[in-house]
Amino acid sequence: MLEQIKAKISEELDRLGHELSVTLPAAIRKAVELGDLRENAEYHSALERQKFVQARISHLTERMRELSKIDVKSIPEDRVGFGSRLRVRNMDTGDEFTYTIVAGDYMDIDAGHISMASPLGRGLLGAKVDEEVVIQLPGGLRRFKVLELTTLHQMVE
Repeated sequence: MLEQIKAKISEELDRLGHELSVTLPAAIRKAVELGDLRENAEYHSALERQKFVQARISHLTERMRELSKIDVKSIPEDRVGFGSRLRVRNMDTGDEFTYTIVAGDYMDIDAGHISMASPLGRGLLGAKVDEEVVIQLPGGLRRFKVLELTTLHQMVE
């Protein structure tokens, strides 16, 4: 999972790097050729996009730095942590859910990815199989029981 995240970030960095060094300069040159820059929407749009791309590249570079610091060996093998895939039961409704704990940038509720920083993610971190946890969610307190757990270690092996 860690390698998948790194690959996804690397792909986006490559795409943004190309946009920043090739696509946007060409768009800016074309806009400059149109004349008066004070009222040139294409020029201002290209500059705004350039600022956004530079900020996104900076953010992604920092994420890569953070991810390279993660030592899989330091993540507990028997508890919910970064990269864990788990099946839980809502003890109040009986509904079962499968989640994967991810970094915030890669949260995708439809795919079952929840952020470590979300209330649900924070509440599940550190839980073991057969453990029941009570989590304060925006809709109120919820009780979940961890039914199955696959940690990042098991996925890497």
